[in-house]
Amino acid sequence: MYAVIGAGPMGLASARNLQKLDIPFLGFELHSDVGGLWDIDNPHSTMYESAHLISSKRMTEFAEFPMRDNVAPYPHHIEMRRYFRDYAEHFGLKRHYEFNTRVVELTPDGDGWMLVSERNGEKQSRRFDGVLIANGTLHTPNRASLPGEFSGELMHSAEYRKAEVFRGKRVLIVGCGNSGADIAVDAVHQAASVDMSLRRGYYFLPKFVKGRPVDTLGGKLKMPRPLKQRFDAGLIRMIIGKPSDYGLPDPDYRMYESHPVVNSLILHHLGHGDIKPRRDVARMDGRTVHFSDGESAEYDLILLATGYLLDYPFIAREHLNWPLDRDAPQLYMNVFHPEHNNLFMMGMIEAAGLGWEGRNQQARLVALYIQQQRASTAAATRFNQLKRERARVTLDGGYQYIKLARMAYYVNKDAYLASLHQHIAELERDLPAMPPQAATA
Repeated sequence: MYAVIGAGPMGLASARNLQKLDIPFLGFELHSDVGGLWDIDNPHSTMYESAHLISSKRMTEFAEFPMRDNVAPYPHHIEMRRYFRDYAEHFGLKRHYEFNTRVVELTPDGDGWMLVSERNGEKQSRRFDGVLIANGTLHTPNRASLPGEFSGELMHSAEYRKAEVFRGKRVLIVGCGNSGADIAVDAVHQAASVDMSLRRGYYFLPKFVKGRPVDTLGGKLKMPRPLKQRFDAGLIRMIIGKPSDYGLPDPDYRMYESHPVVNSLILHHLGHGDIKPRRDVARMDGRTVHFSDGESAEYDLILLATGYLLDYPFIAREHLNWPLDRDAPQLYMNVFHPEHNNLFMMGMIEAAGLGWEGRNQQARLVALYIQQQRASTAAATRFNQLKRERARVTLDGGYQYIKLARMAYYVNKDAYLASLHQHIAELERDLPAMPPQAATA
């Protein structure tokens, strides 16, 4: 019996792929239903009312369960919650889960794992042959430490739900990832003023080009990496200009070496003066914030849009091959532990354009590997050797990703998918025969 921790998109994909290969499993979910962070009613969710997908539905959906045609190209989070609930219902996944259950401890136990869970104040210990950790990457805020003391309200984007929190206030947004851009746009309609402080530059992409989602364009003509970076950056400059045209710092790295901001409105509001660009915070004194260019301003509320940290509180870092000097566990393909053949980190991956189908393929590979392990095949032995040798190999496709915590588990989509497809094909060749009902589940 295997354990799956989490019933968000990655947990459901993991459960589905174990189901398809008739591998027995039990799922654990902290909330009362599936969907993970996409369920805004989940008290552990970091969702906010205005949130939509930043990738389009056709580039994001599971291949075997497409989103409905009447769903918008960039669905609202309510639609996404419905999608995941429908997915779980369609494939009968809920019956495999214990809901309202927290995993509090996971430790090695011989050739298996001892999992301690808690429900309604009662703890239970159970032993599993292996564990798939799929509790997500966007739930523990990275609370940047700003110099000085601020006497107004200070919050992280993880705590943000409704734009009403900004009503009548002088607001400073620190950081500009996709959530930060969304929230700044929300604040424009409620706040007395909105400023945005950036330490470094970002590449900005519109959500639509010629009426089509931007992530559905291109890809037919394969270019060498350096040429693609220059060509796409030039194309974006031609369409929307440079960030410095809007008062923002220009990136000091090449395109695709950090995740771009996909938002059609942030530059619009900057260009109209609704949002004032600011440089890095130098220090805070009461309600006064001083910036690195010598300017200063008064604020009532500072919102930190400074991202999230990987956090797996139920298992010691040493069991994840996670050195103290690294921002992420060192695992082959961000999944496979070099020594433990029955511990898998599911969904600890970011890549532009990978979508949930790419993550579903990750789950497919893990399920195939488990099947081979259970049958003690030569293919499993070969893969065991491979993952030990390549635990520190990064599938970056030659891109020089910037050295930030949020980029520590970033991969290149094409390189990652190529590796997935290669390993899946190799393991499928030696796949043991399955019962007919498992293949069609």
